[in-house]
Amino acid sequence: MLLEILKYPDKRLRNKCLPIKDFGEKFQKQIDDMFETMYAAPGLGLAAIQVGIFQRFLVMDVGINEGQIIKRNPLVLVNPEIVSREGEVEWEEGCLSCPDLIVPMKRSKKIEVHSLDREGKKQILTVEDLMAVCIQHEIDHMNGILIFDSLSRLKQDLYKQKVKKESQESSAKKPVVR
Repeated sequence: MLLEILKYPDKRLRNKCLPIKDFGEKFQKQIDDMFETMYAAPGLGLAAIQVGIFQRFLVMDVGINEGQIIKRNPLVLVNPEIVSREGEVEWEEGCLSCPDLIVPMKRSKKIEVHSLDREGKKQILTVEDLMAVCIQHEIDHMNGILIFDSLSRLKQDLYKQKVKKESQESSAKKPVVR
């Protein structure tokens, strides 16, 4: 089932998420729905908070490059924690919750992440480049941080005006029910 992705300036995106403790049927369904939503958007990663679930987990798929084919590589990280960082990389990041916004972000080039998988088993990932950037981006979401926050005040104001204008235009197009 496709889920609604919360968009800036929705205040719910500023919540701090709680750890997952229950890996039951409801949680498994949420993961499946989040993958379906992420692929349909399309996006590379989706934190639970972005679909109104205020818990610490994310789904992502940056793919595996096999020659000229990119093969799917879906990952679930539950209660992720970055335990080490190396180097720095600047990446042009977009966000499903901040449409039409691309921000150059400085991130750690390589990270080690401890988390649980969708069944609650411990997993340790050492990743770099795009996968590392994606994980850091989604963990920021779990802490109520958006790429919008790294913009200068002027660029924040311009983006706010754009979002407000688009919201007013979409409201004006809605038919009136009488």
